[in-house]
Amino acid sequence: MATNDFTKTMQDFMGAFPVDTKAMQDAFKTQAALGEKMSKVVLDAAEKSADISTKWTKDALNKIGEVAAVKEDPAEYSKSVTDFASTSAEMASEHMAAFAEIAKRVQMDTVELMMAAGKDASAEATAAVKKATSDVTAAAKKASDEVTSAAKKATASK
Repeated sequence: MATNDFTKTMQDFMGAFPVDTKAMQDAFKTQAALGEKMSKVVLDAAEKSADISTKWTKDALNKIGEVAAVKEDPAEYSKSVTDFASTSAEMASEHMAAFAEIAKRVQMDTVELMMAAGKDASAEATAAVKKATSDVTAAAKKASDEVTSAAKKATASK
């Protein structure tokens, strides 16, 4: 009979320890919100990059069309190729600078999001630890009292 009492006491002891599901839900929501914000930054950057690539491609195709056009004088072919090479270098420089601006913006947005998330997570963790500490302390005291009471009953019944 003492064994059954101890088993029940252990079940009560384990059941008495609180599991703060709200804190877990809040942490999940915070992480999901961060993921959504990060996805927005990435998708925005991808869209801008695609726009730059499309413009660059269209510009290059227009310029190569000028090179492919029939010329009256053979020397004009040489000039059109030289002009195309010069224009292509300028376009590359402009478009690479635009890509660099996108990368810089993504970096700044990411740092801002991570710093805000760090502050939020720190505040949530502090609150959760404080609550968990008080809950566990109360549960441990209750369980300890129950174990002591069960041990006294078991000793008294012998």
